[in-house]
Formats: sequence, structure tokens, C-alpha cells
Amino acid sequence: MSALLAAIERFYDAVPRWRADAEDHGPLTLFVRRGDGWPYYARPALGHPGPVSVEDVAAVRARQRELSIPEAFEWVLETTPGLDATAEAAGLHVRRCPLLVLCGEPHQTPLPEDVSLSIVTAQDPDLAAVQAVAPVAFGVLDTAVGPAGPAEREAAAAVLPAGQAAAWHASLIEGTLVHAAARGREGALAGPLCTGSYQHALDVAEIVGVGTLPAARGRGLAAAVTAVLARHALDAGLRTVFLSAQNDRVARVYERVGFRRVATACIAEPPAQAESGAVLGT
Repeated sequence: MSALLAAIERFYDAVPRWRADAEDHGPLTLFVRRGDGWPYYARPALGHPGPVSVEDVAAVRARQRELSIPEAFEWVLETTPGLDATAEAAGLHVRRCPLLVLCGEPHQTPLPEDVSLSIVTAQDPDLAAVQAVAPVAFGVLDTAVGPAGPAEREAAAAVLPAGQAAAWHASLIEGTLVHAAARGREGALAGPLCTGSYQHALDVAEIVGVGTLPAARGRGLAAAVTAVLARHALDAGLRTVFLSAQNDRVARVYERVGFRRVATACIAEPPAQAESGAVLGT
């Protein structure tokens, strides 16, 4: 287990460096994104043996405010024990999320007959709609079914920030992120309904941003997208595939695909920022 978590730590340190500058703040590293796209976060410096103090956290938060980026910290609890208590003492809200690793082959989930599933390419005609699934899906967290569907997706697609859309498109061309989408073929639930991605480095892949439009939930789409991404990662020669779930209910979706909980991923933010529903990622 220690070797697995060490590999995940190296991955967490390597991935942001593609698009971010790494600032050294003692026991913490702050990743500052270059150009447009989702902002990054601070996390424990790779290999730093000592504890993190409230003062360390406060100093990084001050730097994040100076840069006008979200005050966000991410780490693995079992690798950096005690940082959760320190972050809370520094006034941050800490979310503790199941961290799961794929064990064996991914279990394929049957799709409804009116839904197709594919890896997204830079030539897809509905890239804006694919990208717009995430903000709608993560606007209604958890697994609850709701009214938000294709109409809300199209409204979100119309107002996607140009820089963010360009960065997303570039990731398709470069292959730094691999995207998948489940699409309804016709009717009221036509078009992209569930999307997700994986990022990769050092023989490790992390599946991120799996989200389903609330109106399309309860049909097994998130499990199907996760399974096709995991299969693609293995076929690409990546040896470890992992992800973090919002909570235990969401973790059960991934467990049906073949993931097993091995640790706890922590995300710390100021309470107001955490309540805003902002989604951090790449």
C-alpha cells in the first residue's frame, strides 16, 4: 500500500507541472496555472518529511489571495496525517473523500439502447455541449435526479469562457487529458448526457470530472463513462488507475466498475468557497 500511495504522490506532483509554475512554500507547493483553464491548488511538497503548521497554511492562502486564485489545498490523508486538523485550525473547511484504485479489469456497464458511448476527439461536432455537461452536473452535486438537462447544458455551452474552452480543446489535441462522453441519440435527452476524463503521468491515470446531467441520472451512465476511461487508460499502458469520489454514495458507483477504496483524499477551502459549489480541476 505504501508503494501505491507513493506512486500517487509522485503523480500529483508531476501532473500540474505541465501547465503550472510550482512555487516552493516550505512544506507546501503552490501550483500557479499558466494561461487559461481551471486553477490549481497547493499540496504538501513531494518528499517533505516534516509537519505543516497553521502559519504555513496562512502564508500560502495569502499568496493565493494575492494572485486572485482560489484558496484550495489538496492532499492524501494517509500520506500527510494531521494536515486536516491543521487546515481546520487555519479556518478552512476540509472535505474527506474516498480515494479508490482500480483492481483488475474494469466491469463494463450495460447502456440504455438510446445512448452511445465514445472517446471524444478534437473533431467532434458538439465539443461545446460536451464541455458544458460538467458545470450543469456539478451544479447539482451527489447522485440525485433533477430537472436540469439538455436545455441547461445548451445554455451553459453558450457562455463557456473562451480561454477555458481553448485550453480544453488543446488538451484533446495534445492527449494530456482523455475525454469520454455518453450521448443520447434522440428525444428529450439527446446529445451529451455524461462526461468524464483522465489525466496521466508516470504510468498513473486519474479519472476526473465524471458528471451526469441531473435529468439523465439513474441510468448507469457515470459507471459506463468511468469504465470506458479505465479501459482506455489500461490499453494505453498505464498501470495504476485511480479516482476520488465526492462521498460514499458516489463511491459505490465506482465500486461497481471495479474500484476499491484505499485512502482518503482531502480538499480544504474557505467555508464560503466550499459552499459556492466551485469545482476545481484541470
